[in-house]
Amino acid sequence: MDINFNYVHVTASERLEELVTKKLEKLQDRYDWIVRSEVFFKTENTSSPKTGMICEIKLSAPGQNLFASSNEKGFEVAITNTIDDVKRQLQKKKEKMSSH
Repeated sequence: MDINFNYVHVTASERLEELVTKKLEKLQDRYDWIVRSEVFFKTENTSSPKTGMICEIKLSAPGQNLFASSNEKGFEVAITNTIDDVKRQLQKKKEKMSSH
């Protein structure tokens, strides 16, 4: 699986890339039909101190692509929440694929 990292108003971070890569490789082991993924790290100015760090993940797979996004206080929490959302979507997709 190819993983592309994109940074919007954020400096590149090897630590974040390693964290995401490790989690996505676990998903790849379970769902081998994932072709590639794009990961976006963004920051936005908000009035709330609990948000502002955004992680978005777009997975390319047969059929419709999957997308999840999370806006949290830190990138680590945003990554975890986004991966959880993607995992749920992958499970639903797998159930649909196996029922046909």
